[in-house]
Amino acid sequence: MSGTTSAMVRFSDVTKTFVGDNGPFNAVDGVTLDITRGEIFGVIGYSGAGKSTLVRLINALELTSGGTIEVDGRSITGLPEGALREVRAGIGMIFQQFNLLSSRSIAGNISYPLEVARWPKAKRKARVAELLDFVGISDKAKQRPSQLSGGQKQRVGIARALATNPGILLADEATSALDPETTQDVLALLKKVNAELGITVVVITHEMDVVKTICDRVAVMERGKVVELGDVYSVFANPRHPATRRFVEATIKDRPSKDALERLRRRHPHHLITVSVHEDGTSGGRITDVLSANSVQGSIIFGGISEVTERPFGSLTWELVGTPADIARSIETLKGYTRVVDLGTAEHPLADPDAYAPGTETDRPDAQSPSAPLPLDRLAAENAAQIGGIDPGNPNPLGGFRKGNR
Repeated sequence: MSGTTSAMVRFSDVTKTFVGDNGPFNAVDGVTLDITRGEIFGVIGYSGAGKSTLVRLINALELTSGGTIEVDGRSITGLPEGALREVRAGIGMIFQQFNLLSSRSIAGNISYPLEVARWPKAKRKARVAELLDFVGISDKAKQRPSQLSGGQKQRVGIARALATNPGILLADEATSALDPETTQDVLALLKKVNAELGITVVVITHEMDVVKTICDRVAVMERGKVVELGDVYSVFANPRHPATRRFVEATIKDRPSKDALERLRRRHPHHLITVSVHEDGTSGGRITDVLSANSVQGSIIFGGISEVTERPFGSLTWELVGTPADIARSIETLKGYTRVVDLGTAEHPLADPDAYAPGTETDRPDAQSPSAPLPLDRLAAENAAQIGGIDPGNPNPLGGFRKGNR
């Protein structure tokens, strides 16, 4: 890929329509967004939101029903299959379930897309050795996938996706099958891919923790639409759509749920407020100064501070003791610095409109949407296309030349 536009991927009013049990529905519905060259871009949503369909539109494993898509400055809408193969050759992809070839060694798995691309044997061997070293598993070259841990398998998947020097790497739920510690290792490797190789990484996930760890920007999807888009810290600090607020609250867990708030009120009957803490200097010290200046006593009773893109983020719930006038003046002053949610008193309670309520996730498991299991022949064809940039209608371009330990 050699384009010079700042947008590596551009969606313009893109729609993808499927037919489900209840008739046609838009899995992707009027999406317009740019993915900037060289960034790590996250797409997050609950099951059925359309995020996996969106990523399959980038490498044309699904074709648009409306709108246009540009990849590296080239419109891929309406391209014939031969031209799409060229586009796919510049796009790598890694999967939740790794999708490694069990009959091949680790080196053979990484070599597969190079064989499809007809690289000379000596050049393949050198490239495989380079990639094994890059992902940190040089000692596993002759082993089989069954001998590797989940994290090691995903490292193989990443190496294979990088084999043909793609400009874009698509990671579709790449850490969902991994434990938390291994997830962090794989995310660190993806950051290395982006930082050292300059590859644009698109991360599809339902885990906001993944987004806050590695992404520069994020699009939140619900029912096929992008309902929020922005840099990760801004989206965390000021979530505007209910779906985004649910993701943030479920990830940070810095604000009391409805049930937790009821328990807090029984132990702390005075005035409660929740104050957002951001990187702009809003801190416990500043809050204490404001309260002291207004003759209000305050104590922290709930909260948490985390890091989002290596910057502090969270909120603290305080119990305030003082006259109603002094507390009201303190709250108004604090609102000049940061977001404040007034929770009232045990006698006159006020609800937190953004409190996380488990079980409120949007879920739309349409039987014929791409979220449902694909037929085995379609799955095999698509895996081959995603791995090797080949024609989904011909998933075995090497014919019988696939067996053995390579």
